[in-house]
Amino acid sequence: MKTCHTWLLCVWLAFPALATRQVVDDAGHTVTVPAHVERIADGWFAHHSVLMTLGAGRNIVATVNHEENQPWMFKINPSLRQALQIRGTSFNSEDLLARHVDVVFVAKGKGDAQSYSQAGIPALEMAFTDYASMEKSVTTTAEVLGTEQARVRATAYNQYLNRVLADVQAKTAELAENQRPRVLHIQSLNPLKVDGRNTLIDTWITLAGGRNAAGEVDGNMKEVSPERVLYWQPQVIILGAGCGDIASSPYAALFKELNAVKQGNVWRNPAGVFPWDRYGTESALQLQWAASKLHPALFSGLDMVSVTRDFYRQFFDYSLTQEQAMRVLNALPPQE
Repeated sequence: MKTCHTWLLCVWLAFPALATRQVVDDAGHTVTVPAHVERIADGWFAHHSVLMTLGAGRNIVATVNHEENQPWMFKINPSLRQALQIRGTSFNSEDLLARHVDVVFVAKGKGDAQSYSQAGIPALEMAFTDYASMEKSVTTTAEVLGTEQARVRATAYNQYLNRVLADVQAKTAELAENQRPRVLHIQSLNPLKVDGRNTLIDTWITLAGGRNAAGEVDGNMKEVSPERVLYWQPQVIILGAGCGDIASSPYAALFKELNAVKQGNVWRNPAGVFPWDRYGTESALQLQWAASKLHPALFSGLDMVSVTRDFYRQFFDYSLTQEQAMRVLNALPPQE
């Protein structure tokens, strides 16, 4: 019996890839993953920022992101240029097997997880819609990676996020309704799409001391009529980084009647590794930026250039210059 046990131990040491662990993904599924996760396919655009935050950006060997859309992501994590890049969100399982992918991450509910699992590739469905579920998703991703570095960085990020939440809420929680401007977040101008309630966008607008002008709409990137926007009469409009300008949109003449346009309260959202307003770890920066824009008197001591540089140094292992940080804050791509 002792000889048998010794032989099994030798086999396990000779073939460490045979060792596995079990992790519960964000959809509640128990997934068996290798003990050592080194080669990753990521099918959820925003989740790349989580992997980079945990120090695993260089492990991505298959991606749905592209440099023309996320230039800072590729600038900061240049190994993505050598990764398999696809259009859409569905990888070919044979391509992943050929690249010896250990795990694949997908957005919850997209339907690809089962096909990857059937091909023998562990697939994890990931999702977050608020800061509590974002914190959980960061922790889950660290568990999948299984390294001490990932666990330490997940803890550090979650502590940072909770500190930001507490600091912002301490200043905005007591604001009366009439002190909270109506904020409309426009993700696309053509077609016209806005973000409503039950979204991370609605969460950071509220926490930053605003009211979501599109609160009657449920969900992300919902198409609405320009007349509806006129009815809402937002006091502030925040434009997604890539959605263009109101002046060159089909609704330029109509939107001149908006208070936000008349008063010059139309702002471009920052975009770095990922657009800050969407579902990435830079949402911790987004909350601070939005709060300081909506209530500059309450956040007069907040220097977003310094905050951005510190965040990138700590969580992306990248030292932005002051000029680079300003370009991120203005949703401008890196200069060569």
